[in-house]
Amino acid sequence: MMDGGSPNFKTWNTIYPVYINSKKTIAEGRRISASKACENPTALEIGDCCGHLKIPFAIEIDKAYPRDFMQVGRVRVLLKRPDGSPYNPLITSKKQLMIRIAELVPRHPGRLKKQEAASKSAASASNAGAPAKSGKGGKKKR
Repeated sequence: MMDGGSPNFKTWNTIYPVYINSKKTIAEGRRISASKACENPTALEIGDCCGHLKIPFAIEIDKAYPRDFMQVGRVRVLLKRPDGSPYNPLITSKKQLMIRIAELVPRHPGRLKKQEAASKSAASASNAGAPAKSGKGGKKKR
């Protein structure tokens, strides 16, 4: 966790992964357009992106999204300094931050490793599964 010098992060803006999840609908909690959103982000990935953007953040793993308690984790972010100036001049609002995070999450190093592993296992599974299928299939007659 990076507190940025301010211990009271209860007043910071909250970002749930659902807000930028392209798999969710607006009714389910998505806050940005589906074309700009990313697929199934995690709180850790969002936190890493905030760190990359030089924005103070705190990850709360034990918290869940109120409308879907299976979605665990949220990120608290501090967009502005006490004097009112933004920490990152390119990001002045919560919506801008969510869009930037959604752009960065697909390029997250942990996500790239998962995709490589998934493509390797999918390739080996498709090769191994092809000759194993035999027999007629269909319903048995009584």
